[in-house]
Order: sequence, then C-alpha cells, then structure tokens
Amino acid sequence: MSPPRPHAGASSLPVTRRSETTPAASEPAGLVVRVLAPFALGYFLTYLLRSVNAVVAPDLVAEIGLSAADLGLLTAAYLGAFALFQLPLGVLLDRYGPRRVQAALFGVAALGCLLFALGRSAATLTLARAIIGMGFAGGLMSSFKAVVNWVPAPRRALANASVMSFGAVGLLVSTAPTELAVQAVGWRTVFIALAAATTAVALLILALVPEQTAPAGVPSLLRQAGELVHIFRDRAFLAIAPLLALTAGSHIAIQTLWAGPWFRDVAGLDRAGVASHLFAMGVAFLVGILGSGAIADWFARRGVSELAVMTVFLLLYLIAQAGIVLDVAEYRLALWLVFGMSGQVAVLAYPWLSSRFGAALSGRANTAMNLLLFLAAFAIQYAIGGIISLYSPGAAGGYDPRSYQVAFGLLLGLQVAAFALFLANRRLFTVQAA
Repeated sequence: MSPPRPHAGASSLPVTRRSETTPAASEPAGLVVRVLAPFALGYFLTYLLRSVNAVVAPDLVAEIGLSAADLGLLTAAYLGAFALFQLPLGVLLDRYGPRRVQAALFGVAALGCLLFALGRSAATLTLARAIIGMGFAGGLMSSFKAVVNWVPAPRRALANASVMSFGAVGLLVSTAPTELAVQAVGWRTVFIALAAATTAVALLILALVPEQTAPAGVPSLLRQAGELVHIFRDRAFLAIAPLLALTAGSHIAIQTLWAGPWFRDVAGLDRAGVASHLFAMGVAFLVGILGSGAIADWFARRGVSELAVMTVFLLLYLIAQAGIVLDVAEYRLALWLVFGMSGQVAVLAYPWLSSRFGAALSGRANTAMNLLLFLAAFAIQYAIGGIISLYSPGAAGGYDPRSYQVAFGLLLGLQVAAFALFLANRRLFTVQAA
C-alpha cells in the first residue's frame, strides 16, 4: 500500500510504507470478524462507561452532594484523561499494535471501575473517572487500527461504523437497563460488575486476536513522536479539526451527561421518562452510525468521498441543535432523535485521515484528531456545568431551563463557525486513497 500522492495545499509528509505482509487485503472474512469482534465488545464498554453518569448522576448528587459544576468536572474527568492519552496512544498503536495496547489499557480501566465503586468523595470519584478514561482511551482508536491492519481500504468506512455500532449498543445499555440495574443492586455493585466485564474483554482480546509482527524498518519512538508535528501542520487537518472536535465533542458532552438533566428540567420528565428518552436517543445513535456507514460505503464504491456524506449529516445535526436551543416543544423528541442519529458522523472522516497520511501514520493521525475531539468534549462538558451553575436552581430543585438555552446556544454558534471554515477550505480535502 503506497502513501497518498501530494496535492495542492498539502504539506509534504514522511510516510513509512506498511509491511507487505499486512493482511488487510487478503484475509478471509471469518478471521476479520474474529479479530474485530473483541474490539467491538471493548468499544461497547467504552461507550457504556462514558455515558453511565447520565443515569447515575442523581445518585451521585444525592449521596456525595455534588453541584452542577462538580458533576460536570467529575464526569468530564473521563474525557480529559482520555484525550491526554491520545498522542502516546497513537505512537504505541503504530509500534506495538492494537492487541497488546488494548488489552493492557483495559486492565487499567478495570482498576478505575473498582476505585469508582469504592469511592466516598468527589475527589476519589473524579480520580477514578480519570483512570477509567485513560483505560478506555484506546477503545475506538485500537479498533480503527485493527481495521486498517485487517480490512481492505474501500470497506473501512463500513467496518469502522460496524465497530461504532457496538458503542451505540453500549449507549443504549447505559440508559434504561442501567437504571433498572442501579435500582435493583445499587450503582456501586454495577461498577464492580463493569470492572469484571472489562477484565473479561481484555482476556478475550489476548485469546482471539493474532499477534502481528511489526514491519521491518519501524522508526524509533523519538522519530514516531516527531512525525506528529507533520500531522498537526497539515493544512487539511487544521481545516477539518475544529469541525470534528466541536461537533463530535458537543455530542459526547451532551448525550453522555447533560441531555438527561435537560429532559428533567426543560421537558419536565420524571426519572423513568428521562431514562426512556435517553434510550430512544441511543437507538437513534445506533441507526445513525450504521446508516451513515452503509451510505458512505455505497457512495465510496461509486467514487463519492466519505466527507461529502459527513457534510450532509452534520447539516442535519446543526439544524436539530437549533431546534433544541429554541425549544420547539412539539418536536422535542424528534429533534433529540436527529441529534442522537447525526452527532457522531464525524467518524466518517477517520478513513479519510488514514488514506491521507498512510497506514504507517494512521494510528497517530487518528489519535491526533481524537486528542482534539476529546479535549473539546472535556471542555464543553465542564463549561456547560459552569454556565448552568451561574443560574439559581429551578423551583423543583433542578437547574434553570434558561441556562441550557444559553449554554447550548453558545456551543451551536461555535459549531456553525467551524462548519463555515470547513466549507471554505473544501478544496483541500480531495485526496486519492492509499
């Protein structure tokens, strides 16, 4: 597989050729499924743990005595640690492969789940969330690296979407099913069970995924880290990064935490109603991931870029957010379903990143983008809590509905600006796949 040819507006990139023994184009479908299935299960847990606080937040607030800002920081600690580990993660993936890296990190995540189950203070729970975030930092990027290693280039968008669909199932399980489990056994027991499940998936990865020998001529760790500079200086990367970071970061920040309080304080739903609406959003997320991946796969085989499909979905996403900010009451659920369906369509840009920078840099290119995305998600989730805390509590003990309108409205404005920047630089994104 050869690196992409330079084109107008692109910087010159040092690309190391992938080993000719890499099986992406030749392995049987059964082996590919066996390889990707454990990573898909891992991403299921990644998204479940990322989203679970939207349901257990009332228990944490009642038991620990958290403010909105405290809750935002505690939940966002997962995203902050997740983001900060992305750059070393990219180097590790390109050097040691997804099998070893993912299994080791899941061991860390399991320890974080146990600490969270035992935590008695906001500080301990925040630290535990950060450890969980670091442990799941490779949940998606390790999967994407496995896709690059084992799946032919024209089918990677569909393979990525298939893995991400397991994240959508994790999101579903984090809603009404988790609410039922918390009511039955308590949130601490739920986290102990999640620690056991995470350990089991780590062992499954080691048992089922074949070890791949690193290709000859792998550069030193220092050179691998230095090549990140070329990624961050690439003009197309800089033009698309704000859009992906702000749109996907907003979706993560809101759907995994602040959508629940919005349903309670703005829509006036009880706890069961909140859980059922979050479940419906999870279904929409699953439909959106699978649908956008299948649509992108269909168009890619006819010469249409994944980025073109992504652009259409993101336009729907921005329109849905505008309706939520304006609180068009008769379309509340429909708007939130469109939000859930279209918010993570930025995943379609990752095959483009792999093609642009080549297989040897694909791990670092994807994790460089993921760094920005999850830093944005961390900042957004915390900032929304900060803005909400500026308002007096609502009459029923929740948060002021106006605070959501201000926070979500400011966020929408930033996303519209990033969308305009992306469209203004669209000529940079024509690239021949590697």
